Amino acid sequence: MTINLDDGANEFPVVVNPKDFDKRSGSLLERIIFNNRLVVTCIFVIVTCLLGFQARQLVVNANFERMIPSSHPYIRNYLDHKVELRGLGNSIRIVVENTKGDIYDAEYLSVLQKVNDTAFLMQGVDRPWMKSLWTPFVRWAEQIEGGIDGGPVMPDNFDGSPKNIEQLRHNIARAGIVGLLVADDYKSSIVQVPLLDRYADSGKPLDYGAFSREMEFKIRSLETPKVKIHIVGFAKLVGDLIEGLSKVVKFFAASVLIATFFLFIYTRCIRSTLLLVTIALLGVVCQLGAMHLLGYELDPYLILSPFLIFAIGLSHGAQKMNGIMQDVGRGTHKYVAARYTFRRLFIAGLTALLTNVVGFAVLMTIDIPVIKDLALTTSLGVFILIFTKLFMIPVALSYIGVSPAAAKRSVRDQGGAASGGGLFADFLNFLNTFTERRRASVAVLVTLVLAVIAFSISSHIQIGDLDQGAPELRPDSRYNRDSAFVTAHYGQTADQFAVIIKTPKLSCDSYAALLETGRLAWKLERLEGVQGTTSLYTKEIHMLGASNEGNPKMASLYHSERAIGSAIQRVMDDAPDAINPSCSIVTLVAFLTDHKAETLDRVLKAVEAFGREHNQSELEFLPAAGSSGIEAITNIVVKQSNTRMLFILYTATALLCYFTFRSWRAVVVALIPLILTSVLCEALMVCLGIGIKVATLPVIALGVGVGVDYALYLLSIQLALQRRGETLTKAYGHALQFTGKVVALIGVTMAAGVVTWAWSPIKFQADMGILLTFMFLWNMVGALILIPALSNFLLNKVPLRNTR
Repeated sequence: MTINLDDGANEFPVVVNPKDFDKRSGSLLERIIFNNRLVVTCIFVIVTCLLGFQARQLVVNANFERMIPSSHPYIRNYLDHKVELRGLGNSIRIVVENTKGDIYDAEYLSVLQKVNDTAFLMQGVDRPWMKSLWTPFVRWAEQIEGGIDGGPVMPDNFDGSPKNIEQLRHNIARAGIVGLLVADDYKSSIVQVPLLDRYADSGKPLDYGAFSREMEFKIRSLETPKVKIHIVGFAKLVGDLIEGLSKVVKFFAASVLIATFFLFIYTRCIRSTLLLVTIALLGVVCQLGAMHLLGYELDPYLILSPFLIFAIGLSHGAQKMNGIMQDVGRGTHKYVAARYTFRRLFIAGLTALLTNVVGFAVLMTIDIPVIKDLALTTSLGVFILIFTKLFMIPVALSYIGVSPAAAKRSVRDQGGAASGGGLFADFLNFLNTFTERRRASVAVLVTLVLAVIAFSISSHIQIGDLDQGAPELRPDSRYNRDSAFVTAHYGQTADQFAVIIKTPKLSCDSYAALLETGRLAWKLERLEGVQGTTSLYTKEIHMLGASNEGNPKMASLYHSERAIGSAIQRVMDDAPDAINPSCSIVTLVAFLTDHKAETLDRVLKAVEAFGREHNQSELEFLPAAGSSGIEAITNIVVKQSNTRMLFILYTATALLCYFTFRSWRAVVVALIPLILTSVLCEALMVCLGIGIKVATLPVIALGVGVGVDYALYLLSIQLALQRRGETLTKAYGHALQFTGKVVALIGVTMAAGVVTWAWSPIKFQADMGILLTFMFLWNMVGALILIPALSNFLLNKVPLRNTR
């Protein structure tokens, strides 16, 4: 690939009349596409219409199990016993609060009953395992003369009378549910709603968006001036994210408008600008349609994918449009100009897109299904771009062309840059000075200093969530306010870390198992960040105390199989979910003050250490279940994946760059700006208090995948000219004029488009927006400054190549 832009001259001859152009010239692929461009265009239109129809049917939804590393041994512990761990997976907690009194109020209890009954009848609810003051599943027990008495907490035939309310007060005190289902201040209570993964009637996955809307319409609407409702849980969180996607669409529209504006300011050509943006959008439509055909849903965590496809498509399309515009400005016919540009940039464009695919495909190594989905859908979108951008944009421009005035202005601006006139020309000339040893040395030295400082800061980056509440949403969001209320008023928070205790059949209630469970509970309760624990052990000693006239001295475990068996029977009567039918699986649940990474890591390490010391052939303590237990394992996978992902990503990128440049020195020049950007991005995450987690882990990989395009387009032109005998300064100057100014345009355009995400109600999207804005801009700056500076040291002398 060679090109000479001196004084408006072109390696390819100016052809005014397409009849004078030899259509048999060019590669086989070029001849197939351009000699049959009408057929190619018709195929594109038909396929786009078909995929567009499919895109309309794409469903926005999420799946609890796709958010977790399902093949990790600890997560397999949960999934293998999922049926026996009801309530420790996907569930909703509805907190009904009396703002003007306590729960012992007839009006409040009437609203609570309506909430309970309404939730019970909702589709997707695992009804037998619901818990509230109104479910017979919640029971009390008490030692009486002649044995133990018990029953449902809610009195039979409750009518709201003072007598019934007093009886309810007494039952709650005997049931031991304060801090669990009843708030510590007695001003609210919980309706705990476990959910099914699929609808029982149709077998289809639970529609979280519809479920959340139904919760708002049927449950939240039951609020009164004195009764307030708080709702927390994965399904509600995802529902709020899906609701926020309507605003995300507006941000996407804003990005498109910003990109169109910047592109038009650069080209001053309405027809080519609209064509480029339209085909970029059609690429997104094709991607969404293909996702539906392959059976995918649009998860809130995949919302980054369509934007990236649009941005990448716009980047490559702008390079094609720039080349065609310059040829047309020199007098070449639009059809011939399109073929010339295809010849010059096809290899660089194809390599850049394949590098994007590799960058995204690397995410497939991360054992979290939703990230694998992001990798696959984005890679699919890039494959679509090979057809829409490398083929269709040149073909479409060969039909409609560009504005003659805009084309002449493009050549005139380039001539001005070559002669040193104009503000933009001064900017290009300034960048070209970094090919000189003095400026290059300063740039490399500054880079080293920045790298050292950034690496020092990035070493403090943390894994997982760093804030309380749901980090996917703003701290002041309704969901996080509800979550804060639950944490403040209940010992049983939504942050539950469950340990699975596995024994042989009919042995979960053995003295040894209960004793070791009690020891683990004692250890966890003394950890910072643990509010309390509940387990079969705590229920057992509570029942043993009740069986001995409530004597607190007897509320402890003692070695009597008969006494233990009797107490266990009462536990099973009052809490049938405490033990699985074969009495081989029970759980110990630790209620945490938050789900910060350091809290989860502390609890997990304590459980692992206890297991190593106390596990036996017939008694095992297995992590992990519960929302926090699963998140702790997810953090481990994210931490392990981060380093491995970056290593594979840079190795694959280096190989593709070497395939393109055939020079290890050029590979180093291309990779150093990308590596610096990655380190700076991690340092920025530390400064902003953003941890590496499921939502942010892909950002660095995606930023590298997009950023390498800049180096490929600049270095491909620079090396081609150097191999023809040009000096480094001249070669880089021509590369700036031909592709460098478009690199600057696209970097600014993509950053300006994505920075609007900083105002998104979805916090993880706002974090992505800030990080991507930084990476887009810094990749651009790094490419424009560091490529010439590093080239001075590594590519000053490039072996000549015979161009005949």
